[in-house]
Amino acid sequence: MARLIAQADLPEKVADAPAGNWVDRHAPAFLRPFLRLSRADRPIGGWLLMWPCWWSAALVALHHGTAGQALWHLFLFLVGAFVMRGAGCTLNDIVDRDIDVQVERTRSRPIPSGQVSAKAALAWLGVQCLVGLAVLLQFNAFAVWLGIASLGVVAIYPFMKRITSWPQAVLGLAFSWGALMGWAAVTAGLALPAILLFAGSVSWVIAYDTIYACQDKEDDAIVGVRSTALLFGERARLAVGGFYAGCVVLIALALAFNDASPLSFLGLAGFAVHLAQQVFRFDHRDGTLCLQIFRSNRDAGAILFAGLMADCLWQWAF
Repeated sequence: MARLIAQADLPEKVADAPAGNWVDRHAPAFLRPFLRLSRADRPIGGWLLMWPCWWSAALVALHHGTAGQALWHLFLFLVGAFVMRGAGCTLNDIVDRDIDVQVERTRSRPIPSGQVSAKAALAWLGVQCLVGLAVLLQFNAFAVWLGIASLGVVAIYPFMKRITSWPQAVLGLAFSWGALMGWAAVTAGLALPAILLFAGSVSWVIAYDTIYACQDKEDDAIVGVRSTALLFGERARLAVGGFYAGCVVLIALALAFNDASPLSFLGLAGFAVHLAQQVFRFDHRDGTLCLQIFRSNRDAGAILFAGLMADCLWQWAF
């Protein structure tokens, strides 16, 4: 793979990667383009994919799981989320290589900038999928087939921006699948709390990815791809606030139907306050601010998870 990289033409970093990230500073030079394909220099997506898995694992552990099982599943979802997020990003970059070269923020990515060929990227995709499969096979048969079913959503997502103004909704399905997986991994089935958690997570993803998409509105309009950021336009703040509100209500219902204690609802309250602050700060015309707000959802997810885990620890202890 290293031979396919034109070392003399490698840019210092990807344009929208955080300054001083570990890939740019510490990763071997021949691996950097592949790690950038997986967004290892921008791990926020891995966190956002992981949180619904961890929420679900904590929610089901309240009544159906043991401490040891919950910890093992949290580890598996941690590895699986970051690996499969990398695989999804690699697939997205392969499909979008002709679009990315026309957009200011994405033209420095490995494929459009010439760091990696499409064939090498495809091989890297295969490696990541094999690791993801190894993680998936640790679960029960129902969860394995449920995980395999998610690949259909993942596969069609990169094409959605070409045919609908709602690609964020399809991303919501893909990034929220873990809300079903965490429950299925313990019970070998699904129930209303998991489905409500999944729906709430979809609403969360639509909102934060609309914020993210506001960075590229001008370029997207020129290139001819679609997004909820373009669809909502000047009403983006109202739309984001509505989806965040829907997220909180649906997750509250999931907690209620799972007989969660006030500790879980306290975590949800902190999550809701964080989302409200995002809406208050949001300005769809400020791309830098949009990126900051989008990234802050890592902390929002952690707040909700902390409440759920505190509830679990309380119930296990008493």
